[in-house]
Amino acid sequence: MSSAGEGLSRPLPEQVRLHVVDLAAQLLGSMPSSAVPAPLRGIARFDPRKRARLGGALIAAQLETDKEFREIVAEAITEGWPELVQSLAEGVVPPAADPVVVAAAAYLTRPPGWPEMVELAREELERSADTAQESAHEEVVRRLRDQLAAQKAQAKSDIERLREQLKAARAENADLRRKLHDARRRAKEAEAVAAEMTAAAEEAKAAVASATSAMETELRRTRERLAAAERQLEAARRAAREGRSIEDARVRLLLDALQDAAAGLRRELALPSTISRPADTVAAVSPDRPSVSGVPARALADDDPALLDQLLALPQLHLIIDGYNVTKTGYGTLTLADQRDRLMTGLGGLVAQTRVEVTCVFDGAELNGPVPVVAPRGVRVMFSAPGQIADDLIRQLVRAEPVGRAIAVVSSDREVADSVRRMGARPVPSSLLLRRLSRC
Repeated sequence: MSSAGEGLSRPLPEQVRLHVVDLAAQLLGSMPSSAVPAPLRGIARFDPRKRARLGGALIAAQLETDKEFREIVAEAITEGWPELVQSLAEGVVPPAADPVVVAAAAYLTRPPGWPEMVELAREELERSADTAQESAHEEVVRRLRDQLAAQKAQAKSDIERLREQLKAARAENADLRRKLHDARRRAKEAEAVAAEMTAAAEEAKAAVASATSAMETELRRTRERLAAAERQLEAARRAAREGRSIEDARVRLLLDALQDAAAGLRRELALPSTISRPADTVAAVSPDRPSVSGVPARALADDDPALLDQLLALPQLHLIIDGYNVTKTGYGTLTLADQRDRLMTGLGGLVAQTRVEVTCVFDGAELNGPVPVVAPRGVRVMFSAPGQIADDLIRQLVRAEPVGRAIAVVSSDREVADSVRRMGARPVPSSLLLRRLSRC
């Protein structure tokens, strides 16, 4: 309680206070509304189970300060325990009575000496609480002792079991160490064998790669020769359909070249058109007919500007041009289409001035196939076939010409220049043709 009752040096014991509040809370529900103290009228409307719990403090305070309300509650307890109330009024506390009930009845009925009765009940409750606490402590101690004994027994059993497990683990560890040693030895042997096999595999791989590279090179060469043979066969068939053979065309071309060379030599030497005297029929050493070999190679370097002019003056000259090599040297900033158009324009003027046979070769691989090109009159335009480069097509054109015909190949590619020189053609740098075209 919040305040001590009159005559009490201390508040009611908690158990007694709860019992008194519970009795008053039960009585509130049966009291007329007019008899219920004003502070408790709101609590009286509560559910009986909530009155003591929610309004316990107000009920206890009202019992302490409101004598009439306390006497009403005392009448209820007198009706419930008349013998106990009578004994307390006579100053006798029944020895077998519940201390809580005795203290509650003494507090409500207020017989002579009731504070002492409450204090006696408090002492009895405290002794009972101490006794119960001691019993609980003894029970806890007994239970703890039993648990300790059980744990000791369990610990002893666990120790024995762990010793057995440790013994088995040591034996297993020794066995595992032996197995690990054997496994390491076998692993080292396997690593050595693997290293040997790897080295052998690398050697075999290198040998296979070398053989494969050689086979691919030979296969490529074979395919090139086969393609050249097929093209020559097709050219022979085409010439046969036209009523003449490739050899006939070569002979005719050589005869025309000889005729043009003889006519040019006759004009240069001012020879008469007929032989008027018998001595003229005597054979003598005559100069060779002009050809690419007739151009003084020692006097004119490959980059001499006069070289191309002398070659263009040869009769029946075949000028073969590496198209993209020339255009990328002179017009590399333009698109491929613009490069081809500009070269064709220049070659048209060159043919009109010199009347030479001009073949311009482009690499079809760069465009994934040939493209339409408007070639000027007298200029032959060719694209390399799929899988073929322009350099190979240039070499085929040189091989197709009869031995002795004047052939000039315009390309700055060193490999192309060396190969056509070995076949009897004269290589010319692309810069010379560009310089000559700039004058057209």
